[in-house]
Amino acid sequence: MPKQKIKTHRGAAKRFKRTKRGKFLRSKAFKQHILSSKTTSRKRKLRGTVAVADVDAPKLARMLPYK
Repeated sequence: MPKQKIKTHRGAAKRFKRTKRGKFLRSKAFKQHILSSKTTSRKRKLRGTVAVADVDAPKLARMLPYK
């Protein structure tokens, strides 16, 4: 019998992206709403993506087996 396939965690698939080297990227938090009370420099620093912490990477690798 063939080995069972693992399901991808769809919530994680929408939030994380894997790089060519195998690291995971995430977007920064606190940039979704109530932006009028945040300073322009703070909002500017929240742009872009950052690498996920090393301790969280194995958990994400299990959630996203085919990404």
